[in-house]
Amino acid sequence: MNWRIPLADIDFGPEETAAVQAVLESKWLTMGSVTQEFEQEFAAFSGARYALSVSNATAALHMACLALGIGPGDEVIVPSLTFVATANAVRYVGAKPVFADVNGYDDFNISPAEIERCITPRTRAVIVVHYAGYPCDMPRILEIAAHYGLEVIEDNAHGVGGELEGRQLGTWGAIGCFSFFSNKNMTTGEGGMLTTNRQDLYEKLRIFRSHGMTTLTWDRHKGHAFSYDVVELGYNYRIDELRAALGREQLKKLARNNLRRAELTRYYRETMQELTPAVTIPFEHHPGVSSCHILPVLLPKFIERSKVMEHLKAQGIQTSIHYPPVHRFTAYRPITNGTRLPLTEDIARREMTLPLYPMMKEEQVVNVVQELRGVLAE
Repeated sequence: MNWRIPLADIDFGPEETAAVQAVLESKWLTMGSVTQEFEQEFAAFSGARYALSVSNATAALHMACLALGIGPGDEVIVPSLTFVATANAVRYVGAKPVFADVNGYDDFNISPAEIERCITPRTRAVIVVHYAGYPCDMPRILEIAAHYGLEVIEDNAHGVGGELEGRQLGTWGAIGCFSFFSNKNMTTGEGGMLTTNRQDLYEKLRIFRSHGMTTLTWDRHKGHAFSYDVVELGYNYRIDELRAALGREQLKKLARNNLRRAELTRYYRETMQELTPAVTIPFEHHPGVSSCHILPVLLPKFIERSKVMEHLKAQGIQTSIHYPPVHRFTAYRPITNGTRLPLTEDIARREMTLPLYPMMKEEQVVNVVQELRGVLAE
């Protein structure tokens, strides 16, 4: 469908085209020097000691669980109000995801109190998700983790460029996992990144990324090695030079585009407060600096969400849902055994995501809210 106001849009220009063209002309397309430069620049941007690019954020989450030694018999506490990959990664290594509820209607992030309530002798780790790019309560979560001897993984698919207490999201836990999917604040189409400050974890992640091999094709191409050993059961989770080139250019635009997202989010708040006060936007006065990845709103209880979305669709305005709760999926019912998460379930029934992207105009925000007001009045 040709959306008049899409849910998301990509800020691509001649810089990205030139970067990809340069890779094509080099005739070296697999992981090499451009990837290394991308990783170095991302580490410098995030403040992490190490950054390792991968094929997607799901691969990053899987590798994070592997590197931390999570496996069969272990439990990992996760939110349910997230994309299914967060929980799937736990199952990939044979562990069990245990779902915790969120903080409340103004904060859709995983609740530290609920994390502590879910801890058992089998708990090995917590995966937090910075929902919409708004920081979780990392000081409290790390305090709980330290008390119980747990590792913390950050699923920062939404939060690239976000901060809390002057520290970038994705650098608080043992490992941070980033997504560069096509609707993210910076994109390579598919792609992701891992960050860590621990050398031991970096070395494990590096080995897992490429078949468990001790040297790469690029190393042999440069004459730095002639053979290799395989020291782990690894995977093919490499990124390529084309996507790394896109990532380098996108990283240059990230801070500017995140600021624009924040401006548009503030304008949405002001406009909705005036025109649709019954619809709320969570995370008002939230601590830290958000990446403002998406614009989630909470519809009143008596409103039928599907009719609202259909009306906006008819006006050429794309909306979405973030997210159907993972613990209610058919594939997860045998694992969750009737788990109830009252806040998550109510939010998931009422949440709707409105368009937000850096190139969006203020008049488009007004148009979205006016159409929302119109359908609510009906």
